[in-house]
Amino acid sequence: MSLKEKDKKYIANTYARFDVEIVSGKGSVVYDADGKRYIDMGSGIGVTCFGIADDEWVNAVTAQLNKVQHMSNLYYTQPCVELAEMLCNASGMKKVFFCNSGAEANECAIKAARKYAFEKKGSDCYRIVTLENSFHGRTVTTLAATGQAVFHKDFQPLTDGFLHTPANDLDAMKSIVRENSIAAIMIECIQGEGGVNPLTPEFVNGIAEIAREEDILLIVDEVQTGNGRTGEMYGYMNYGITPDIVTTAKGLGGGLPLGACMLGEKTEFVLGYGDHGSTYGGNPVACAGAVSVISRMNRGFLDAVKAKSELVFKTLEGAEGIESVSGMGLMIGIQTVKPAKDVVAKCKELGVLCLTAKSKVRLLPALNIDEETLVEALNVIKSACAD
Repeated sequence: MSLKEKDKKYIANTYARFDVEIVSGKGSVVYDADGKRYIDMGSGIGVTCFGIADDEWVNAVTAQLNKVQHMSNLYYTQPCVELAEMLCNASGMKKVFFCNSGAEANECAIKAARKYAFEKKGSDCYRIVTLENSFHGRTVTTLAATGQAVFHKDFQPLTDGFLHTPANDLDAMKSIVRENSIAAIMIECIQGEGGVNPLTPEFVNGIAEIAREEDILLIVDEVQTGNGRTGEMYGYMNYGITPDIVTTAKGLGGGLPLGACMLGEKTEFVLGYGDHGSTYGGNPVACAGAVSVISRMNRGFLDAVKAKSELVFKTLEGAEGIESVSGMGLMIGIQTVKPAKDVVAKCKELGVLCLTAKSKVRLLPALNIDEETLVEALNVIKSACAD
């Protein structure tokens, strides 16, 4: 059997794969089994933030592999502690719990929020408000947190205690907080899977004010928006707020599974021995790779992300076949006249790999993509939209 036939026979039918087998690459360029070249504008859904086979990342990971590839969390390892210090310094948070994915990071945030509220306000204060059109993961609990019924229908009953309210409607948020005993509000500053829709500054700052006034925890899900994706280290920094809990994953590991739940001043001591755990959380190889990623995200690097973002918007806005462009940094959604899936298929044919989000074409290129390659990809996208 061919590789694709074996895939169909042995792998669960959870992915509608593109008819492409990627075998190698470097930076923002990958090659399929037939040697065809593609520009990667998806970076593994925002994971390979320094591109494919990045030399510094590979060297850091390889060096750690030759020391120790894994130890349980009963022991100290240097990459884990070093990365935690870097993340606290970068975010303003106080402590970090490491796990393997964004969903797990959000699970930790939910547990921490509920324990905090239980201890301060009692057993009835466990409800968490999230936004309609949000996405927080695929576990039974993070599905419940996700404000999209399409993800709920086949997996009932979901975890109780989640309330959903419209994005950018501060009056609705105030009403739901007034009428219920709320432990936390959980948001994405840009709803990624929901269509790359940024929240308004007025709404985000209004939520932060409500959370302060009512002693409700504010959780910001930075799984996709974190680690430089928006041109700031974390998306919430574009809004001038300070959350109580921040979750992240995807680009953090640079290509290895790694998630983090970062706890702020209110919540740094809420989890004690035995309250939570993860066998692979803080794996020294994944953390060594992440140290190489985070160490390079200085102000100059982030400003370059913003400059490339401006180039994307300038190139695509108003182009034939494009109705609108949304997003921030290098997290871009393109509303096209043609169905997004048709545009993505045409781009693939022309040698550019893109993603979709709802009705939009979604771009999540490597943050260090060079301008020449970016322009080449944008020209292909424009052509695919106009055809």
